[in-house]
Amino acid sequence: GMVSNWTKIPPPLFKKVVIVLIDALRDDFVFGSKGKQFMPYTTQVVEKGTSYSFIAEAKPPTVTMPRIKALMTGSIPGFIDVIVNLNSPALLDDNLIWQAKTAGKRIIFYGDDTWVKLFPKHFVEYDGTTSFFVSDFTEVDDNVTRHLDRVLKREDWDLLILHYLGLDHIGHMTGPNSPLVGPKLREMDNILKKIHISLLSKEEASLPNLLVVCGDHGMSETGSHGGSSDGEVHTPLLFISSAFEKRSGPLTQPGFVQQTDLASTLAVGLGLPISRNSVGNLILPVVGGKTMREQLRFVHLNGFQLSRLLQENTPAYEKDLGYEHFKIAEKSHGNWIKLYLEGNNSEILLNLGKKVLKQYLEALKTLSSSLSKQVAQYDVYSMMVGTVIIMEVLLLLLLSLPKALSSQAEFEVSLSPQLFSLLFYLMCLMLCAVHVIVCTSAESSCYFCSMSWLTAVGVMMLISALMCSILSAIAKIFENSRPPVKNPVVSSSSWSEIDVLILAGTIGHVLSLGASSFIEEEHQTWYFLINTLCLVLCQELCRNNFLLKECDPQHSTTVKQNFDSIGEASECKNIDIPAARNSKVGKATSSTEFIKGSDKWISLASPWIILICCRLLRSLNQTGVQWAHRPDFGHWLTSSEQKSELSFLAAVSLLMIFFLVQRRCSLVSKIAMVLGLLGVYSYRAAIGNVIFPWQHASKDISKGITEARFVYVFVLGIVFTGTKDLLKSQVISADSSVKSTGLWEVYSGLVLLAALLFRPHNLPVLVFCLLIQTMMTKYIWRPLKFDAAQITIMHYWFGQAFFYFQGNSNGIATVDVSAGFVGLESYVEIPAIFLTAFATYAGPLLWAIHLLCYLSSEVNRNSAAVGHGCFCYALMRSIPVAIYIVLVTGLRYHLFIWSVFSPKLLYEGVHVFITAAICLFFTAMDQNHSHKLQ
Repeated sequence: GMVSNWTKIPPPLFKKVVIVLIDALRDDFVFGSKGKQFMPYTTQVVEKGTSYSFIAEAKPPTVTMPRIKALMTGSIPGFIDVIVNLNSPALLDDNLIWQAKTAGKRIIFYGDDTWVKLFPKHFVEYDGTTSFFVSDFTEVDDNVTRHLDRVLKREDWDLLILHYLGLDHIGHMTGPNSPLVGPKLREMDNILKKIHISLLSKEEASLPNLLVVCGDHGMSETGSHGGSSDGEVHTPLLFISSAFEKRSGPLTQPGFVQQTDLASTLAVGLGLPISRNSVGNLILPVVGGKTMREQLRFVHLNGFQLSRLLQENTPAYEKDLGYEHFKIAEKSHGNWIKLYLEGNNSEILLNLGKKVLKQYLEALKTLSSSLSKQVAQYDVYSMMVGTVIIMEVLLLLLLSLPKALSSQAEFEVSLSPQLFSLLFYLMCLMLCAVHVIVCTSAESSCYFCSMSWLTAVGVMMLISALMCSILSAIAKIFENSRPPVKNPVVSSSSWSEIDVLILAGTIGHVLSLGASSFIEEEHQTWYFLINTLCLVLCQELCRNNFLLKECDPQHSTTVKQNFDSIGEASECKNIDIPAARNSKVGKATSSTEFIKGSDKWISLASPWIILICCRLLRSLNQTGVQWAHRPDFGHWLTSSEQKSELSFLAAVSLLMIFFLVQRRCSLVSKIAMVLGLLGVYSYRAAIGNVIFPWQHASKDISKGITEARFVYVFVLGIVFTGTKDLLKSQVISADSSVKSTGLWEVYSGLVLLAALLFRPHNLPVLVFCLLIQTMMTKYIWRPLKFDAAQITIMHYWFGQAFFYFQGNSNGIATVDVSAGFVGLESYVEIPAIFLTAFATYAGPLLWAIHLLCYLSSEVNRNSAAVGHGCFCYALMRSIPVAIYIVLVTGLRYHLFIWSVFSPKLLYEGVHVFITAAICLFFTAMDQNHSHKLQ
């Protein structure tokens, strides 16, 4: 007691530690009815055994790699780890595994190979299994269990880590209520029983062993994860050891702890230093059996580590409430030690010890909370540079609007003349000076400053050139606006209700992105906008059919004059309908001859039919956050009792898809389509989603690899046939019918691919998508003679609505990972990423390709229509993304930045990549553009 021993690490409390991590283990799988039914041994240990049970709260993003980092380092990982999760780099932060290896502990690992990537050369023995091949439920776990008997008999290890993936894969493929979940939980229960009995039989009198059972994250009601719902963030955490007292008395609900607390607790249990960046608290019951002096020693170590971390991250750390509490507790601890060394063993000493312990625990909680809030360190300079470039590009797009939507459809940003202007060089010099000042004075690491000088100067030159282009474009607009407008009446009256709705809808949607609730429930915004659009279209059709029909010839002449004056005076108006001198141009003249007989009434009914379709689709998948838990038609269909109803719906949907798509396909493509759709049903029957009418007994479930590859052959065949026609139309003949057939076949191939990747209950989404497109083409867009810009924006809006009709949301948990493994025998990164992205963004993609098909097939349109469509589509995507980036930068300290705003930013980023690919395809198909090149 005379020599200070506080710099020495306390000895370990446990000899051997086994960590069993069951991927996607929800708290109710152990503590709920499923636990009692399928995990009897674990339930018995929790209720009556020598164990402590808790519910560990994980922080979003709830995906595997960031959660392993949190468990082993005690720190809160960044959101970018969601992307890095696909290919984890080595973990360089101080962590429990590194500390154990440094202390000479021998570590064995079996399971998810993410651990092997995060901790290379740390394990004396390991066997990794790939975590991304989600259609494997059994082999992935058998590969872990096969080593167990051999390892448990051996004595040459100190720490054994097992990571089981089967439950997570079942969740991704079939959801948490699947009949496959029960047997998997029973299998896990038997494994835990085997490990526990083995550890008890090997125990020595000196040091007990410890079994830790935990999950990395839970799963949502759809079986996915990544978001912040209770099912995803609450996981069980069990400590089982003979060192603990046997449970007695009434059963209590497990208490809540943070997932980051495990690293500190295991460090103390193994006699290791607590990881440097850990924000976790020691879980006191685990060390509760030790003497008061030892318990105080452990919490003091934890408090010292947290206060040192606070000192490193906060300049005014002394004013922090947690730090003040810690210093008070430390002083009380000193007084307690004095009393203890005086040999005072009275009740007073014990009560004072309990009081000091309580003070420490309060200090730890406050310190941990302060540190958790300070985790985010933003590289503001790099963020500002990126934001400036994005806003400059958006401004250029907006300033190019008049020329891009003129009859020539010109969009040209010439950067080369700017390179010789004085303003350009002045701006470059100024930006380089700012760069030098920021990079030399920056205390923390900065991504943009770490770039080579050549790259940095290149970025400065790009910013300067874009700025000069913006200024010259503004100057040109002012020069052109000086002459008086010939017919001011026309320009003021050229705004229709549709135009007003489009503008108001776009602005309203962009503004709504500044509120977390509007992002969580963004589907409501799009559903509202397309419903309003349908009502406005209904009004337009009524006016077209009833009001303008009785117009006198004078009105027709006025319309004709208006078009003449627009053609002369206003470059801005998008004229992709043939020349104004043609007598069929005005809506008034076209309406009288177009809609006759029954077609007229179908045309009037079409907006209402579309509204009914949209209402039915809303009932199929509940999405968002607030009402996602409510039962929907999709949940009912996917339950095991409704397999025959789901099979009937899937069969009818596939038939409807064929009838809606085949009308413009060649004979070869029609045959390929029939066989492909049969293959889709066979694939779903093979993996057990649907059944054939003659199939009674429950057939063996396979991975359906042969059936899926059979469909891929037809998808490629149809797309190849379409591409051949497109090349023929571009190179050999300029026949528009060959081109439109080719485009439609490429579209049909993508529809077949979507049918294969969509879950069976989602096939009606594809049917309604095709039905609405067919109805709008025939009964709305053609009779109303909308211009390309208006049609493009309608396509964009419907594409966004269908993104949510599929069941997607702005949370990562709704991404259907299983789509990336259809037809794959093992995890192959590029095909898996492509298929997952295609399945997620199928709605916007199919509407964009349909837009191209529609604009190319309209013979009576100006050849600039495709160019107009491409520009408007790019602009509609750019406006919300650019504004959202500014908003999210301003809201970076918002409470929901990681759970709401960051996932949305990730979705927007991927959507921009997909839009860029669509725009490239548009440009390649633009006949007007290719003629200009020639």
